[in-house]
Order: sequence, then C-alpha cells, then structure tokens
Amino acid sequence: MKMLSIIGALLLVLGVLSFIVPVPQREDHSVKIGDAKIGVETQTSKMLPPAVGIVLVGAGALALVAGLRKK
Repeated sequence: MKMLSIIGALLLVLGVLSFIVPVPQREDHSVKIGDAKIGVETQTSKMLPPAVGIVLVGAGALALVAGLRKK
C-alpha cells in the first residue's frame, strides 16, 4: 500500500473517532501560600468541534483516493 493511502486511511479513522470519542480535559484551580497548597482539580470530557471531524474525514478521503489513483 502506498504511503499516501496509509495517511489517508489514518486521517479517515481519526476523523470518524473525533465524532465518537470525547477528549479529557483537566483543570487545576489552586492557591499556593508558602508551603501550603489549597486547590480543586476538575476533570471534564469535551467533544471536538464538528468542523475538525469534517476536515479530517474530507482530507482522509481525498488522500486515500489520490493514493489509490496514483501509479
């Protein structure tokens, strides 16, 4: 399989996964006074914007087709 086809398939899979799998995000809200540290750590999961997935799927499809057509 050609390199462009492999990259296209990889981008296509990443684009589909961007619609399904949330990205974990961790925030640390703390105050440090001397040696003492008081804080709260929050964890959230956010989905990527749909435009990112659309661009990845489109680029993957174009690269896959270009890799298969190129001889």
